[in-house]
Amino acid sequence: MSDVAEPVEEPTPEGVPELFGVPMTESRGQCVLHPDRDGYHALVSTLRDEGYLMCVDVTAVDYLGSGERSLPGDVLAERFEVVAQFLDHQQRRRLRVRVQVPAEEASVESITDLYPGAEALEREAYDMFGITFGDHPDLTRILMPEDWIGFPLRKDYDVGRIPVQFKGAAS
Repeated sequence: MSDVAEPVEEPTPEGVPELFGVPMTESRGQCVLHPDRDGYHALVSTLRDEGYLMCVDVTAVDYLGSGERSLPGDVLAERFEVVAQFLDHQQRRRLRVRVQVPAEEASVESITDLYPGAEALEREAYDMFGITFGDHPDLTRILMPEDWIGFPLRKDYDVGRIPVQFKGAAS
């Protein structure tokens, strides 16, 4: 046993603990940080400096028509959410970052300057949800054809029928 007391995170006035200066929650034993859009890039830079050297995933969620999600009391729920996962192999830690993104201005700063491997992940979120990533080196479609109109994983995207063509089938 050590004579030095472990530091205790003091809760914010609303009762939500903070980590790295942003509201924090826990989900399935994993720490989840909830920065605002303006603080997202700075937080991710801090995480990298703190040992989270691997960005595992960047994706998005469209909550249109579904208000069910757990957020700290001072975080305003928006239609979209960008979700990024980070690993610290040295300390065996995993961390999730959830950023609320409004539908009217569906954009957030790119983290490709910090994690070059996030380039394709951000392109996929752009291609499927229409969320733009500022200062991204090549924000073009990655899954859909270049001339595709719309964003297939948006919940307001019309579901259409695309005829399947079979080789050798009679016309």
